[in-house]
Amino acid sequence: MSLPFPAAEEPDPQVAEDARRLFAGGTDFLKGVVAMDGLPPSDRAEVCFAGRSNVGKSSLINALTGRKGLARASNTPGRTQEINFFTLGESHYLVDLPGYGYANAPLPVVEKWQRLLKQYLSGRANLRRAFVLIDARHGVKAVDQEILTLLDKSAVTFQMVLTKTDKVKEKDRARILTQVREALAKHPAAYPEIVLTSSEKGDGIPTLRAIVASLA
Repeated sequence: MSLPFPAAEEPDPQVAEDARRLFAGGTDFLKGVVAMDGLPPSDRAEVCFAGRSNVGKSSLINALTGRKGLARASNTPGRTQEINFFTLGESHYLVDLPGYGYANAPLPVVEKWQRLLKQYLSGRANLRRAFVLIDARHGVKAVDQEILTLLDKSAVTFQMVLTKTDKVKEKDRARILTQVREALAKHPAAYPEIVLTSSEKGDGIPTLRAIVASLA
């Protein structure tokens, strides 16, 4: 029997090379958005990256683009409250959503961010997929379930990306993957493949690039 939500397979060499060229061709910061009227035109394919604070989102975006300082992590979780847009060539927007699950942000800030997030997810017609990042050492937590449920309600297809897989001991890997698969089974908007990544080692980066490239 095949496992539910299997790990995404590596792309064939030509697909991987085409995706590498796309990401090497130029990725630039476009703007930070704090309200819906600040969104750029919906004139290209768009993918967004979501994850709780300190999950490694900035590191993953930098690994994908090959630019160490493109996405910057805040020293204080919850400090950055903008939706950051990056251009990927002329075909894509990469969208960095602020980390969730932070404890230090004031409640009014959290509420304002939640409203913006809901408006963005439900009102962005060119959003092809959300990538939800999960720390492979910890699996899906209660705070992650909130964003997964929101994506279900918004009818936005999301794909789970496990980060920091190089930090997981082999004996713990099967247990974590089982927990992640059980969590995904409850969400109708979940894409039926998981991407396993390590920004530090480069694992899974060609696979994720190829997936993004295919969504143009």
